[in-house]
Amino acid sequence: MLRYLRELSLPRYVLWCYLIWWFGVAIPYFEPSLALWTTSLGMSAIIGTGLYLSTAFAGASRTALPRWTVVRLYLMPFCVSSFAALIKGRGFVLVFHPNWQGNAWPLGACLVLGALVLAARRLPRPSEAWVRRASE
Repeated sequence: MLRYLRELSLPRYVLWCYLIWWFGVAIPYFEPSLALWTTSLGMSAIIGTGLYLSTAFAGASRTALPRWTVVRLYLMPFCVSSFAALIKGRGFVLVFHPNWQGNAWPLGACLVLGALVLAARRLPRPSEAWVRRASE
């Protein structure tokens, strides 16, 4: 986990924050509507497949995509469609909750994740710590 945090790139950090923000809506505004979730799954299958085809087959030959990249290609349309359905008619401005409290915990969670990444990068790598201890 420490290695993952240390090597987390800015684009992947942003994607984690997107997921955190989605949970910030999906948890408090959850609806047990079968239609909402099956529609989101259907959109995920249709749009995710289009995204997969447009990336894996963009050039003259097929490009092998990492497993987690493919998962994200399908997860993102699911999150977007379910997010839109969950916030409809609830006073959101773009993706922001209508009150500051609703925005506070997802924003705080993103900041905590960022702080963990920065802290992990400041820690010595295991091999560096071992070399220092061995030379003392």
